[in-house]
Amino acid sequence: MFISGLQKFTLIDYPGKIATVVFLAGCNFRCPFCHNPELVETQNFASLPQISEKEFFKFLKSRQEDLDGVCITGGEPTLNPELINFVKKIKKLGFLVKIDTNGSNPEMLEKLINVGTQNFVSYWAMDIKTAPEKYKLVAGNENFYSLRKNLEESIKLITASGADYEWRTTLAPTIVDESDVLKIIKWLNKIDSNALKNASRYVFHQFRPDKTLDPGFEKIKPYSDSELKKIAALLKPHCRKVVVLG
Repeated sequence: MFISGLQKFTLIDYPGKIATVVFLAGCNFRCPFCHNPELVETQNFASLPQISEKEFFKFLKSRQEDLDGVCITGGEPTLNPELINFVKKIKKLGFLVKIDTNGSNPEMLEKLINVGTQNFVSYWAMDIKTAPEKYKLVAGNENFYSLRKNLEESIKLITASGADYEWRTTLAPTIVDESDVLKIIKWLNKIDSNALKNASRYVFHQFRPDKTLDPGFEKIKPYSDSELKKIAALLKPHCRKVVVLG
């Protein structure tokens, strides 16, 4: 398990919970707007800090009275074959588990959902990068047709999992615009009529040009506050709660 970062305390990453965030290195996507490029490119891994599982679980045990949950993010955590055992160990200590995913690995999602009689993952956050036909802009070397099938299977699994979940989109100009958000709404409703209406929330993240995987995106101007509100308003009739995070 390549643990490459730890945020010891957060009030925003797990809605309504006090949590810690653990970062796993490696990702199969190449989103040009990614603000964690060091977790994506394998040539960078040697320079990353590496936290042993022993060290991580020693920290968790010391915070059992202070923390509610653990957010597992990346990179793309579902690519790690040791994820199931990692989650089991966290649950054994009494913590809730939230997993952030790009949805490209439904086999791992299914294993985590069906790993036992209890829900090992209490909260899912899946990125909806853009309208399906534009995923080629973010998907790296992934085959578009098999990727779309995987994404749709992941959406179905998360919606039916019985756990809380949210969908997330980074509003990066050239990748996502108003028309793409309308296509996302149509796409999710077509996959599962409950996908949007049963979600805990839909989160829009403001694009940050300060550090990006593609240096060219550091020159792109983010949407204005009024543009963000206009885009977010498109989701409000379809979802319990819409959040815009800067």
